[in-house]
Amino acid sequence: MSPRRPAWPGHAGAIPLVSPLQPSVVYRSADPDALDAQYASGAGYTYAREGHPNADVLAGLIDGMEGADGGFVTGSGMAAISAMFLGLLRAGDHVVGADQLYGRTLRMMNAELPRLGIDTTLADVTDAAAIRAAIRPETKLVVVEVVSNPTIRIADMEGIVAATREAGVLLAVDNTFTTPALYRPLAEGADIVIHSVTKLLSGHSDTTLGYVAARDPALTRAMWEANETWGLTPSPFDCWLAERGMMSFELRLARAEANAEALAEALTGMPGVRRVLWPGRADHPDHNRAMAVLGGRGGNMLSFEVEGGREAANALVRGAEGIAFAPTLGDVSTTLSHPASSSHRAVPAEARARVGISEGFFRVSVGIEPPEDLIAAFRRGVEAASAAAARGGAG
Repeated sequence: MSPRRPAWPGHAGAIPLVSPLQPSVVYRSADPDALDAQYASGAGYTYAREGHPNADVLAGLIDGMEGADGGFVTGSGMAAISAMFLGLLRAGDHVVGADQLYGRTLRMMNAELPRLGIDTTLADVTDAAAIRAAIRPETKLVVVEVVSNPTIRIADMEGIVAATREAGVLLAVDNTFTTPALYRPLAEGADIVIHSVTKLLSGHSDTTLGYVAARDPALTRAMWEANETWGLTPSPFDCWLAERGMMSFELRLARAEANAEALAEALTGMPGVRRVLWPGRADHPDHNRAMAVLGGRGGNMLSFEVEGGREAANALVRGAEGIAFAPTLGDVSTTLSHPASSSHRAVPAEARARVGISEGFFRVSVGIEPPEDLIAAFRRGVEAASAAAARGGAG
């Protein structure tokens, strides 16, 4: 699944093994007629906000992995989400979203879109009937994640695809967690695929990028126009770094996935751990669906919950020495995230509780370290959390 090194666009003669970095903001034209012809054809480069070679090379790599044509790179994953909403929706439209999405996507749907006159409804994506029931005559778009962030539930993708097709509504899938290695939305019937390239595709926590593509070129064009107008353009240097990271994507994911399985097994047997959520385990609430949707794989993301409240959570983070506590995922090293204080801090506590996000709930993006080191670090953390809960921090 890792892409092959691409050819550098427009390069004649010797082909560089590594794509050159092209930081230029502007490109010269021979004369006004040449510039007119260039704009008319859409070929070449004029101004970096309108596109640049490093972004095109990276977009082409992801297009190949997703089976897309003409997708484009944005300045962040949220920029990709923004380009989709701004390019495809208008006042009076309605959007249905999963009730478990990345926290900032939820905020955009709950706070920002209503400011623009766009109504939103959230529904349970593990039940396609709930999505179907939420669709109205004015609904234009349904937005889901295959694996929910951060509760690792699996969407009923077959049912959701059928529901959106019946209603004539666009379906957009944020494929950041799953990646094209586990799921390919366009091949499965979705209309739009989105990525935070910052995460697993790039893989080294040194870029901030997004990607979006649509099956219909007219939709891609509309999103691209919004991207260009609102200035959501990516940095050439970030694109160059991400291209490098993608060359090792398949190897990184395979090792991280094996580590996730080992860590999930170890956490399940630790005193003080209430539950572990990894799709590859038979005790996952959506295990059978996960195996069908994800091609028998479990991915590198897992979540778990320990007994106790915020004091136990603090103790776990401090005790798991060697594991980075950081609100991110997809790095080569394992990162630990506490949704209640990071990605979902803006979500009301009652809403978090409804989907199972307590103060003792953690999300883990498993990396490629030696598995025995990972397990030992988490064991220390869980033991510290249990001691804190016993001292009166349970809640």
